[in-house]
Amino acid sequence: MNFIIWIVIGGILGWIASMIMRTNAQQGLLLNVLVGIVGALLGGWLLAPLFGTGTINQNDFSLGSLVVSLLGAVILLAAVNLFRRGKPR
Repeated sequence: MNFIIWIVIGGILGWIASMIMRTNAQQGLLLNVLVGIVGALLGGWLLAPLFGTGTINQNDFSLGSLVVSLLGAVILLAAVNLFRRGKPR
């Protein structure tokens, strides 16, 4: 059951991150889920030690972990835009 929640929350976080970074029209549902999950991994690696919280990948669905996972997804999209277009947008 946690796996399904993990995918749903990852998709929602990826969708919100794509709206923040204005790449929503370029992404579909599968890419939003992928961005949310990989962004949570990135957020867990970079930001979780700074904030002292977990991520959705660690089955921690608190507000702090959702924010860290969302910030990781935004960082991931900014990095992809930087390498693709030469500017983070």
